[in-house]
Amino acid sequence: MNVQGEGEGKLLDYLRSMLREPAIMARLREETAQDRFAIMQTTPEQAQFLSFLVKLLEPRKALELGTFTGYSALAVALSMPGDGRLVTCDISTRWTTMARRYWHEAGVDGMIDLRLGPALATLRDLLDQGEAGTFDFIFIDADKREYDEYYEGALILAKPGGLIVLDNVMCMGGVVEATATQEARWKPGKAKAVAIMRSLNERIRNDARVDQVMLPFADGLTLVRKR
Repeated sequence: MNVQGEGEGKLLDYLRSMLREPAIMARLREETAQDRFAIMQTTPEQAQFLSFLVKLLEPRKALELGTFTGYSALAVALSMPGDGRLVTCDISTRWTTMARRYWHEAGVDGMIDLRLGPALATLRDLLDQGEAGTFDFIFIDADKREYDEYYEGALILAKPGGLIVLDNVMCMGGVVEATATQEARWKPGKAKAVAIMRSLNERIRNDARVDQVMLPFADGLTLVRKR
């Protein structure tokens, strides 16, 4: 069941009432909700799911592509071992200034390596620094038009057995719409992102390098385990 789609009301409210959201994360989420781009924020149920995965994996090295105001990074950092390191990147100083404030308050700012710049540039830098095959956990939630490159870069950076999580793989239902419908409904850049995501979803399904599962969770999450 896609609770986000069917239960924007009592069912979704009930689900969220069952979450264990730390108070500092709730405050960050509430402050972010005042931003006109708040729709980009990871939902609280997604954040708890990421936290749960991280606690299972106990990663020493994690990577996030797309920081926004730092909510998902905070969820990951709070769940990592004390000697863990999270690299995260974004192009916005305004949003990441808010993120830094909450990371500092939560006492995890020393674990987080924030890199300001395009996600593809961060991927290239990490590869140039010899970090291929060293990351235990990677969360992808940046520019959807570049998801192909993010996925390939993440596969190189991940350890065998490492977990990659891709957000927004359903593009608000756009992946099941006909091209003509997309062109009528979306701006050109959005239609391109939907087409890229549909193609990538099919490619991941057929990728012998990984194990994968797609979940109807919020706007869709795909979990990929590197073989």
